[in-house]
Amino acid sequence: MAVRVAVLDDYQEVARDYADWDSLPAQVEFFHDHVRDRAELVRRLQPFQVVAAMRERTPFPREVLEALPNLRLLVTTGMRNASIDLAAARELGIVVSGTGGAGSARPWAPTAELTWGLIFALLRNIPAEDRAIREGGWQRTIGVEAAGRTLGVLGLGRLGRQVATVGRAFGMDVIAWSHNLTDEAAAEVGAQRVAKEELFRRSDVLTIHTVLSERTRGLVGAAELALMKPTAYLVNTSRGPVVDEVALREALHAGRIAGAGLDVYGTEPLPADDPWRSTPRTVLTPHLGYVTDETYRAFYRDTVESIAAYLQGSPVRVLNAE
Repeated sequence: MAVRVAVLDDYQEVARDYADWDSLPAQVEFFHDHVRDRAELVRRLQPFQVVAAMRERTPFPREVLEALPNLRLLVTTGMRNASIDLAAARELGIVVSGTGGAGSARPWAPTAELTWGLIFALLRNIPAEDRAIREGGWQRTIGVEAAGRTLGVLGLGRLGRQVATVGRAFGMDVIAWSHNLTDEAAAEVGAQRVAKEELFRRSDVLTIHTVLSERTRGLVGAAELALMKPTAYLVNTSRGPVVDEVALREALHAGRIAGAGLDVYGTEPLPADDPWRSTPRTVLTPHLGYVTDETYRAFYRDTVESIAAYLQGSPVRVLNAE
């Protein structure tokens, strides 16, 4: 009986075109919808020995893994996936493999590019003006220049450093905070390390670039948002749960901050009736930070290579909890 491979959450119906799936000695099936219900997900995946997951779109907690006795290999794009219970997978004898990505081969990350797209969409009211033109209007808003304003970077890791560098190029003053940030590390990209409260008080644009963990979940809450200027903007291309979404929506509805650019959410994909879809002062994108031609090509190519190696008994890149 042929090995069966399930390729999940192929939203744009492009996975087949990005790699040579026909090279696999397996039966490959592509799923373009997202299954939110765990029981339905288990029913769908029970016949498959191999599952290919795209990032964290579909979670694999212990309850799901235990209900999939045929599953032997779970390949996730990237080398970090917080939505997979790696300890449970090891106990159940399921190999969890990761892939490289376009960002791992280049010094620049596509999420940093999208961050600046959201920033300028907010500062220059680009989505609103686009809609106005299509509705017959002309020049309905007044933009804000980046130069001379303060960019606050919450999390000055690889992505945060790239965003900070661009901010300096646009003539912005850059300040930063993260749990372990030093003055020296901030100075390397022309930023000033400040206290967390000062970051929120001074920033004209506050952009979030921190990994989701128990320490960062809810890191930006009502108290932090209350410190921000009414003219300030918040941008999140990290993970939705870093921000208290209820508190942020309340601040936006009340006009306590000028706006928010969001690429990530606590629930993805957003349900049709999700309150974010009607929240004012927002620019919303559907988790596009990593969704580029180059990244997809690397992700799916490496996925096929990982499956082929496993089926041949060769080593694969195994994820670990570190």
